[in-house]
Amino acid sequence: MVKIGKWIGGGLGFTLGGPLGALAGFVLGSVFDEAEVILQNPENITGKKVQITQGDYMFSLLVLVTAVLKADGRILRSELNYVKGFLKQNFGTEGAKQALVILKDLTQQNIPVTDVCIQIRKYVDHSSRLQLVHFLFGIANADGVLHPEELKLIRHISATLGISDADYNSIEAMFVPKTDWAYHILEIQEQATNEEIKKAYRKMALKYHPDKVSYLGEDVQKAANEKFQKLNEAYQAICKERGI
Repeated sequence: MVKIGKWIGGGLGFTLGGPLGALAGFVLGSVFDEAEVILQNPENITGKKVQITQGDYMFSLLVLVTAVLKADGRILRSELNYVKGFLKQNFGTEGAKQALVILKDLTQQNIPVTDVCIQIRKYVDHSSRLQLVHFLFGIANADGVLHPEELKLIRHISATLGISDADYNSIEAMFVPKTDWAYHILEIQEQATNEEIKKAYRKMALKYHPDKVSYLGEDVQKAANEKFQKLNEAYQAICKERGI
């Protein structure tokens, strides 16, 4: 029997209700022992406020990843291999193994993307939702090709998660080549003054700092560092271009 470990072993709270709860019930009931699933926030059943757990976040990520994988109408073995590599790089060998077991069952389900995103938006903070979108781009771009249907779905997911167009464009610029990519990442115009650029960088550094998602565990915080590094690369590129 596969052990849930750090993926779901951290407990489930808000994902045990709503559309995510329906998916979790199918997946966890079919591949894991019920005794292994820890309900850390029973208040969810009574409608009281719940705290997001690492298990909530990881399961939400896998549901959205599944939706993106299915966006172009088929899931190729090569895509799953790329996903496995991505997950292994970000969450380790065991984490990737556990994730793929869950993904396999999720691919057999209809993912109500809009309803799932509405549920996530209700419970997950803005910084963690930004990281979800960044993860989705990383998965979609794992094979070096961003399919139009994948991009369309990620944009829909982002909007439904309550991510602004500026924030979406900033993350997209980290994966989609553009001549003004650095300015998009900093969410500023090319005509911005040097002082405005510095101010924008400080603002984005606070928004994208890995510590914002530290409560979700070292794995997520480590993965979030990639987004922060892209921000620094963008700022350095602009500084070099302008001689700042």
